[in-house]
Amino acid sequence: MEQKLHTPEGVRDIYSKECEIKLALQKKLSKVLHLYGYQDIQTPTLEYYEVFRKEIGSTSTQELYKLFDREGNILALRPDITPSVARAAATLFENEEKPVRLCYAGNTFINHSSYQGRLKENTQLGAELIGLDSVEADAELIAMVADGLKQVGLKEFQISLGHVDFVKSLMEAAGLGEEESHEIRELIANRNFFGVEELLDGRKVKPAIREAFRILPELTGGEEVLAQAMNAAPDADAKHAVLRLQHIFRLLKLYGADDHITFDLSMSGNYGYYTGIIFRAYTYGTGDAVVRGGRYDHLLEKFGKDTPSIGFAIIVDELMSALGRQKISVETLRRNLVVYTESTEEQAISLACSFRKKGRNIELVKREAEEGREMYENYAKRTSAAVMLYLRDDHKIEMVNLVTGEEKLADIKNGH
Repeated sequence: MEQKLHTPEGVRDIYSKECEIKLALQKKLSKVLHLYGYQDIQTPTLEYYEVFRKEIGSTSTQELYKLFDREGNILALRPDITPSVARAAATLFENEEKPVRLCYAGNTFINHSSYQGRLKENTQLGAELIGLDSVEADAELIAMVADGLKQVGLKEFQISLGHVDFVKSLMEAAGLGEEESHEIRELIANRNFFGVEELLDGRKVKPAIREAFRILPELTGGEEVLAQAMNAAPDADAKHAVLRLQHIFRLLKLYGADDHITFDLSMSGNYGYYTGIIFRAYTYGTGDAVVRGGRYDHLLEKFGKDTPSIGFAIIVDELMSALGRQKISVETLRRNLVVYTESTEEQAISLACSFRKKGRNIELVKREAEEGREMYENYAKRTSAAVMLYLRDDHKIEMVNLVTGEEKLADIKNGH
């Protein structure tokens, strides 16, 4: 007998009830995006390596899954869908002058180090608004995130907003080079503000700038931190960033999404392509963000179309994990089981056809003569069926509600 194969490290099978929940979750989220006027797009899982090259700033080269085609071209499994959508939009909507609203769902692949214990394949569902640089566009995307999370049953979550220009202005005012700026970003991302102070100690930095770096951890919270950030802003770009966040917050009040908003002026984004506002959504039950997004006004330039854009991705697997730990159920389609014998086959098929026409999910199972009801009832419960119709040879139906335990007996001719 051949040895059974298991999945590679970092990827897994999703099946039965979990798969049903995941697809139902994606359907709910997609519905919200469609309500905002976004249209679906599907991009290839496999792209040319250049789509995710270092200059794009999506994922480090070491974490890309790379392969060659027969012609010797270097290809990559997408680690992030935004660059793929940007590449497609730059070509497909090259001459479109009005904003383009696109949404998607698909799997992404990042070759994380094994010791990190993270999934290497994740499902992302997101939206991109291309061709519009405005606070209205920023607020629309954030409101859509809030609506989506509410729609799937989350009540306790927060969307943390920042702006890349704030930290960028501080680093420029401190006279930091590219390598030092990268190091500062890493330290800030890991909340190691002592490390930031240590790095600045070896440089001639104005006291006001040093103080601004020192209070970065305090620039996290409600609307009130924006006034504090404005006082610490080192230049016009940083002040403009804070003003933009204030304006976005005013619009989010109109959307009714302001009660889930917090600010974090130390955010600088994981992806190198972010140019303006950035945001992440967090909730209980997962250690990572369930949503990541931001503005990327220069990404499409790299594919031949100079136009501003903003987008986000919901990490569906993280969201599922959070919902499970918070005991929030996701409604799925109810499946029903019809168990029959040789003598009741005609009636069983007739019943199944009748129910399916009414939109009910029916699984037909022919039972062996020596097997009793208990075996099939256990199977029905194991596979999360809601109702079992057990057709007896005396033309009676035992109707069992597997959720409530209620049972009824009826004649087959009246069973539907």
